[in-house]
Amino acid sequence: MKFKNIHFIINPGSGKEEPILSYLHNALNGSDIDWDITVTRKEEDTYNTAKQLIGKTDLVVIYGGDGSITKVAAALYGSKTPLAVIPGGTANILSKELGIPQDSPEAIELIVAGNAKVMQMDMGIANGTPFLLRINLGIMADMILDADPGLKSKLGQVAYGITALKTTIAAKPLSYQLTIDGELVTEEGVSLTVTNAGNIGIGDMSFLPGISVYDGELDVILLKSADPLSMLQVAGSTLFHTTSDVLKHWRCKEVVIELSDNVKYICDDCEDEAKKIEISIIPKALNVLVPK
Repeated sequence: MKFKNIHFIINPGSGKEEPILSYLHNALNGSDIDWDITVTRKEEDTYNTAKQLIGKTDLVVIYGGDGSITKVAAALYGSKTPLAVIPGGTANILSKELGIPQDSPEAIELIVAGNAKVMQMDMGIANGTPFLLRINLGIMADMILDADPGLKSKLGQVAYGITALKTTIAAKPLSYQLTIDGELVTEEGVSLTVTNAGNIGIGDMSFLPGISVYDGELDVILLKSADPLSMLQVAGSTLFHTTSDVLKHWRCKEVVIELSDNVKYICDDCEDEAKKIEISIIPKALNVLVPK
């Protein structure tokens, strides 16, 4: 699929340090594509920029991490304007989920050469906020909340792993009251994830087999315990794409999470806090460019 008009949004504060403007110039200079670039000063600007581009360009491309991508997606969802991604962050989970090359020049070539197609992917909405990837509570949220920014800048995803070790040791189970497609469930666990996407940000590794951004469903995953044996089982299920007794798993269209007190959680890359979280799937909410 070829595009005549493309607008690139660049987040210079993303995780990668590379000459992205040079890459774009080299790939597009002399082509028959009418293209333009907006360089944002802060991540929040990506939403407003994308919103203003609806109906004015054939394709919106975001260069940045999952936080920037989420904001652009929130602006475009429900519209016909498709989104393309050049991975420029630390984990780049969505781009891995969609099969986008992780090398920036290769990702640009995919867009420019026309070796791609538009697919309609699902999004979720949590307490009125659209999200692409997932909601995390418990140690999965703490891993992101407590990650040292300096360490993250130097080590990338390894910084999350270091923080995960610390949060796992200190993990205490929470009691969750879940209403899953109208059915009430009460469970205890050290981590709760409601996810639209399977990829965890490491290669093609997924939480559990069968999770897809195209299936019109959310996946609710509860980790019961964080003791060494349990974590070894989880690592094995992730590595070999198998199920595990340590994880409880439900598929649904909507889920309501209720807790005894306000708890911090992560909605994609953004921190929030609530005692009750109402989450539902929005099928085929966003047009995205993916490899053929």
